[in-house]
Amino acid sequence: MAPLLLAFPSAALPADWQAVEQVKTYAISGQTGAELYESIGARAPKAGGGLAIAHTGFKLTWTRTYAVEGNACVITVAKPKVVITYTLPRPESRLPPAVAASWSRFIAGVEAHERVHGGFIKTLVQQIQDVSLGLRVENDPNCQKIRQQLTAKLGVLSKAERAKNVEFDRVELSPGGNVHQLILALVNGP
Repeated sequence: MAPLLLAFPSAALPADWQAVEQVKTYAISGQTGAELYESIGARAPKAGGGLAIAHTGFKLTWTRTYAVEGNACVITVAKPKVVITYTLPRPESRLPPAVAASWSRFIAGVEAHERVHGGFIKTLVQQIQDVSLGLRVENDPNCQKIRQQLTAKLGVLSKAERAKNVEFDRVELSPGGNVHQLILALVNGP
């Protein structure tokens, strides 16, 4: 299995915001890899219209300041607050040593996969900030047109981010993909 490596340059994130990342777990049971995976199937979170081994979600809020300059409206402040939540399975009881080692490899790979989704979210937030800050609409002294323009721009960014996530999952979950290989190793292991 090829290692999953991604780099997010620190210069990509400005000093005025940082994502808060948290991990939540859901309990699973079993004493073998196959039993653990079966329990994941029974207790997995819903995501994308189905069930998922793990899930990455986020809550994004903004502080924006709209200023009138002459007859134009300008966004002078666009500061995000984003909380990214990774939901992962966790065995509810101690595992036999060989199963514990197999589980550790599996969950490390699954978490790495989910953190790539988290990276996509951080990139989206930065893109939104880049599009928002300094956005100027002429003939908009009541700052109404600017909101419509911003909403349209954000829709395009959001759609592109969703497509990136779907494609990433398609590759990772397809036969031979990283997550597929993790599942096979867990289920066919001790």
